[in-house]
Amino acid sequence: MPRKTLLAALLVFVLPCSLVWAASPDSVVVERGVKIPMRDGTVLQADIYRPKEGGRFPVLLQRTPYNKAGGSGFGYRGAGEGYVVIIQDVRGRYTSEGEWYTFKYESEDGFDTVEWAAALPYSNGKVGMFGGSYVGVTQMLAAIAHPPHLAGICPVVTASNYHSNWTYQGGAFEQWFNESWTSGLAQDTLNRVVTANTNALGGAWKLPLTSYPLFNTQENALKLDSASVLAPYFLDWLAHPDYDEYWKKLAIEEHYADITVPSLSVAAWYDIFQGGSLLNYQGLTAHAGTDAARKGQHLLVAIGGHSGSGQKIGDVDFGPEAAKFLEDDVTLDWYNFLFKGAANRFSGKPVTLFVMGENKWRDEDSWPLARARTTKYFLHSGKGANSARGDGSLSTEMPHSETADHYVYDPSNPTPTVGGPLCCDAVHLPAGPRDQRPVEARNDVLVYSTAPFGKDVEVTGPVSLDLYVKSSAVDTDFTAKLVDVWPNGFAQNLTEGILRARYRDSQEKPELMTPGQDYKLTVDLWSTSNVFKQGHSLRLEVSSSNFPRFDRNLNTGSSATSSSRSIPATNTVLHDAEHPSALLLPVVP
Repeated sequence: MPRKTLLAALLVFVLPCSLVWAASPDSVVVERGVKIPMRDGTVLQADIYRPKEGGRFPVLLQRTPYNKAGGSGFGYRGAGEGYVVIIQDVRGRYTSEGEWYTFKYESEDGFDTVEWAAALPYSNGKVGMFGGSYVGVTQMLAAIAHPPHLAGICPVVTASNYHSNWTYQGGAFEQWFNESWTSGLAQDTLNRVVTANTNALGGAWKLPLTSYPLFNTQENALKLDSASVLAPYFLDWLAHPDYDEYWKKLAIEEHYADITVPSLSVAAWYDIFQGGSLLNYQGLTAHAGTDAARKGQHLLVAIGGHSGSGQKIGDVDFGPEAAKFLEDDVTLDWYNFLFKGAANRFSGKPVTLFVMGENKWRDEDSWPLARARTTKYFLHSGKGANSARGDGSLSTEMPHSETADHYVYDPSNPTPTVGGPLCCDAVHLPAGPRDQRPVEARNDVLVYSTAPFGKDVEVTGPVSLDLYVKSSAVDTDFTAKLVDVWPNGFAQNLTEGILRARYRDSQEKPELMTPGQDYKLTVDLWSTSNVFKQGHSLRLEVSSSNFPRFDRNLNTGSSATSSSRSIPATNTVLHDAEHPSALLLPVVP
């Protein structure tokens, strides 16, 4: 993919700053390339936008790996509304010194930057952070370090655990995201390595020519700083498939009690970090207790996130209400409410959701909704549920004596990814809601559907699947997808999940299966909010791959990290009285 195309795709969401200025540039003072020393002597650079008028103002800070130059639109707008806006390149990115390694330095560097910003002569000592994706990482990891002057955060579509809802999901490697995101980041790293090589050699290129940094490996790299490869963290991710200490020390979920400031968590139904964003709100709310500083947690759930924004996302037009979500407006409203006491959208209930199907925003008292009732939709079939041509069905009636469904999962011919929560290359793999009928035509996809609903049915909250299975392999994957089938046949994906069978009991201690033995699995499909309109049907797809979103399970017990040998697996889904496989849905009365 051409460099400019890939970077443009990558930056569509992670640099969300509007280019609309709310103030004349003449009323804003801009300082570019301001040097900020960290505790170890590494110097990071930032651009500062502040009101020209004298006085002290609250600070809005963004720490980004995506180039601080992209923040000018929000910088001018925020300064025009009475804030000091600071956009900083994180360590090892663009103008900042040091080594770029995901997650590693964000707590200490975040702490040091917040305190530096609070001490500026035009700061009133109150600092809030904002931004999405990895920029949410920089907020969460700074917050757990307790910088005294951090007074609020606004993490948008970001994870709660960099193992289980960033790099892996259900034990499967997020291959499309990990490779596309890392590829985009690697360009700046390559530029820095080339410059470092050239400077270290007095401006002359090193011989032999195979030492050119593009071809560096861990073994032959010219080591300047600690950059031995363009993305050493990617290799480390592959080396740590289990949830071990490499991940635990940085997992936000392990540190909710350490975050003591109000947070606006912004999630999105079709976002790749939806699960983590919702868990962040739940975790922070659960630890609020009676501590006034911890209170004030808010949640806003939009539609697309990394999958897009606006009225039309993917193949679906969500109506004019969808277009009202503008991230810059939300950010400024949050801090006007938090820092200036403004009465606005955050003055009322703490949770705001976009309800699909109805295509309206709705305020709620909590997440998940207390009034939602967990309803089991059991899997049924007679002759077989293979593809949409089969007779798979869903109903609230318990199964009795039914024949199991079988399919062959062949890693050399995996079920393809069609839409869904993806990042960061929409040109080659479109994201969001897409018609699933091409997937449902495959015999290695089991399809279970309700009859068309006679009235509207709302599903809002966490979705999961209890699945009784067996396999001819020692390890395989099981995928699940919730779909809204329109009267015209359009099959709109809503939410999805995956479970690598070896992780059925623990993400820390994988255990292979015994071929032919029955197992009960629970597949987490994350959450949704959708009204299945009268005449629509609710559908479940079950398969064993969703590629290239997730890496393919080879069915051998070996990892695709180190092996390329695969074998087909015959996978079985049981649904009878002793094995009541069921989709668990939060139905709102």
